[in-house]
Amino acid sequence: MSKVVLFGNARFAETNYFYLTQDSAYDVAAFTVDRAHVREHELLGRPVVPFEEITQHYPPGEYLMAVPMGLKRVNQLRAEKFQQAQANGYRLVTYVSSRAVTWSDASVGENSFVYESAVLKAFARVGRNVIVETGSLVGHHTDIRDHCFLGPHSVVLGECIVEPYCIIGANAVVREGVTIATGCIVGAGAVITRNTRPGGVYLAPTSEVLPGSSAELSALLEAR
Repeated sequence: MSKVVLFGNARFAETNYFYLTQDSAYDVAAFTVDRAHVREHELLGRPVVPFEEITQHYPPGEYLMAVPMGLKRVNQLRAEKFQQAQANGYRLVTYVSSRAVTWSDASVGENSFVYESAVLKAFARVGRNVIVETGSLVGHHTDIRDHCFLGPHSVVLGECIVEPYCIIGANAVVREGVTIATGCIVGAGAVITRNTRPGGVYLAPTSEVLPGSSAELSALLEAR
């Protein structure tokens, strides 16, 4: 069983510790974060070691590393830590849930995490350092490039390109053949039907508060 150092010490790190220990051939030996963010020196029974010292305690010749961080600074922070881990000589793991649906023609890059109920259709490509959250769909011949984040139940249909450093929010839909330009944020529930511009932010209409209360609406419906 390969030994892994997992970057992070918050809830997302705990969740990924669970996935790796319960659903992979990896054994999480330790956690690491930047020294300024070390709160406790142990998490889930594993040591938490400053990233600045990690090679001394867990050398890259003996340990792998995983950096499944969230989407801070439009994925830039995860990309920086991914690149620093590589520069320190670590090989980074790839995790695809046993409960995801993938095909032999689909590919997933280094340090990418694909969670349960996600579907990668034939000829789909997921690049390096990508998070594909629960229930997401990556369509046939679609290319999700490096350092992206696909939120839960997002749908990117066939023959799309999602350029690096993009965020596709929960329940968002990208239509067939569309290119999402570098650094875009597609908000939860948004529907994208044409190519976007670099760095664009695309949000769905927000819900409006109706006059009256839920109790009044319930009484009105019961009276019908």
